[in-house]
Amino acid sequence: MRRFWLTISLLLALAAPAFAVQPDEILSDPVMEARAREISQGLRCLVCRNENIDDSNADLARDLRLLVRERLVAGDSDAEVVDFIVARYGEYVLLMPTTGGSNWLLWGAGPGMLLIGLGIGALFIRRRGRAGGEASGLTAEEEARLKEILRD
Repeated sequence: MRRFWLTISLLLALAAPAFAVQPDEILSDPVMEARAREISQGLRCLVCRNENIDDSNADLARDLRLLVRERLVAGDSDAEVVDFIVARYGEYVLLMPTTGGSNWLLWGAGPGMLLIGLGIGALFIRRRGRAGGEASGLTAEEEARLKEILRD
């Protein structure tokens, strides 16, 4: 029985980051709380980087969770809450950045670099194929010496 409770306490300790939203943060209105959770899923913790603010135990994530709930209680729509936080912390706070404006450069850089790399690779292979068909570039004396070395 003791082993059972030890296992349960270990599992709860490992699952602690899943309970990052503190009870004092939760709104009394379940509809508003659901909206806050949905908004929080799309906001990045600026400390933990690729973790949303609901899953993070960082103090800044807590501040962001409280700010989201504060804005919802003030009557902001979901889009207004997100716009307010982006205006305050920058677009980096979004887990899925927008695809407009200068972000097109970021979204297109990966596929663009892949195409450039494939083009360079194709040129390299093409030139290498041509070079292999030509004469070795050795003089007759050098070829004779090479054959002699290879025989030994």
